[in-house]
Amino acid sequence: MEVLHRISSLAGRSNDPQAAIAEILSAAMQTLGADAGHVALHNPNSGLLEVEVEHGLPAESHDVAFRPGQGITGWVGLHGRPRVVEDVADEPRYISIRPATRALVAAPISAEGGQVLGVLCLHSNRAGRFGPEDGERLSRLTAEASAVMRRLWELGHLRAKAKQLEALISIAQSLVTKLTPEELYEGITRNALLVTKARACALYLHDADARTLRCATLSAETEIAAPEGDMPLGSCLNAAVVATRRQAEFQNIHSPDYEDLVDLPRDDKIQSVLATPVLSGGEVLGVLTVFTEVVHRFDNDEKRLCDALGRLAAVTLENARLYSRVFQSEALLRKNEQLTTLGLLAAEIAHEIRNPLTVIKLLYGYLGLDFPEGDPRRTDVRLIAEKLDQLEGIVSRVLTFAKAPGGLHSRWPVADLVEETLLLIRLKLAQHKIQLVYEAPQESFVVDVNKGQIQQVLLNLLLNSTQAMPDGGVIKVTLTEGASQNGPVVNIDIGDTGTGMPPEISGRIFDSFLSGRPDGTGLGLAIAKRILVSHHGDIGLLNTGPSGTTMRVSLPLARG
Repeated sequence: MEVLHRISSLAGRSNDPQAAIAEILSAAMQTLGADAGHVALHNPNSGLLEVEVEHGLPAESHDVAFRPGQGITGWVGLHGRPRVVEDVADEPRYISIRPATRALVAAPISAEGGQVLGVLCLHSNRAGRFGPEDGERLSRLTAEASAVMRRLWELGHLRAKAKQLEALISIAQSLVTKLTPEELYEGITRNALLVTKARACALYLHDADARTLRCATLSAETEIAAPEGDMPLGSCLNAAVVATRRQAEFQNIHSPDYEDLVDLPRDDKIQSVLATPVLSGGEVLGVLTVFTEVVHRFDNDEKRLCDALGRLAAVTLENARLYSRVFQSEALLRKNEQLTTLGLLAAEIAHEIRNPLTVIKLLYGYLGLDFPEGDPRRTDVRLIAEKLDQLEGIVSRVLTFAKAPGGLHSRWPVADLVEETLLLIRLKLAQHKIQLVYEAPQESFVVDVNKGQIQQVLLNLLLNSTQAMPDGGVIKVTLTEGASQNGPVVNIDIGDTGTGMPPEISGRIFDSFLSGRPDGTGLGLAIAKRILVSHHGDIGLLNTGPSGTTMRVSLPLARG
């Protein structure tokens, strides 16, 4: 049938489920010669069939909703079977929503497995207009319509997931730049409010010793007074979350049971609440709470999103503590050059950075995005996956370096170490318009090293070269055999075409906290020196000047 083809083609022609439903209704009315019609969809929050689209019905019909079994629409929704009413005057179940209606035919819109998503109902001004064959024809139409609507809803769901992933990445990036607790608290709730589209969002901090909660910040669409002071857990709605360390949902807080709870904002428009624990190592740091202005049943996707926000909040709060610890230790580190302490702090920070990466990567994997060949979004999805893997690899290498486990030394071909490091930085080189010149040597140089530490040294040198060429240039990497007092070595030369090092620091580049850049820490080369000395190797400056800089890394070749 032509009408079936017209309906099936909607999946490729329309991105708007509402518009597609309206076109499906129009096609059904035209095919069966109806005078009016409506589509009622199942609302999972209320459990009712609510009129979503209508044609030829009174304006007030948009507010009509049917309970399961109520009226012809409710009966079809409950039983999942079509129904023909040749004369509404003879049907006791009929509920009039259009005075001119004399006959009805209705069929279910079902999901796979038979779950009823909605009902399509056609009206006629003439009794006897619809017969059994019309019920069968409408059933065929709604079967095709069901497939189309499912595809459109799934597409919309995937788009929403993609936006959520993008928002989570953006939130993680923005929170990393905030160091003061006040900035972090506000950033967490403001971003959570934006992503969840709720009426308000609050962050409560938990004091385990005092058994209290304190509202650190509350973000809302309009001015809402936040609860003040330290609140005893026994008088708080969020006490259940602290006790169980699990999310808790409260669908309607406007009842006598909630009147005496002190942690609820005083706002009559707040209806439903989803509270998520902010956990770090099993410790409840606080509770992230979302408030809606309508009675709402939070679905699994919303709960997972809030859980991800809670995990990001935990990581950022822990990072704030770590940043504070770093700042407090900075003067001591500058005085005593306690690089071991700095390494432990670096490991701690890297460990906490890995948590949001894990959350983002899990959410990304859960999305299951798969676009057809030729769709530019397919490339975008691939690039996102690569960058997430790249970030995870960097953090893992930082952790490996910071732990400095001597027992993890093993034999590696130097070419493999260099090539893996170059792969890690290839996107940054392309972004900065830097050409890489490297040819793997014909001879295999094998060294006995800690892989993560040596790659960290190489990565540091490559990044230094990149920063020395803001307008682009060339990085050349060469591997050659050399000799030292202790035997044969492999030399890894990394040269760039940058502006060179200032003469006043070129002789002291391995001193701690010495940097030629305003944003530099002055620790990279000092740490690289320590790593190579611990490997019985060395690092030195071969040459530097207006035409560029070349650094040399030397490692003893493995014997036997």
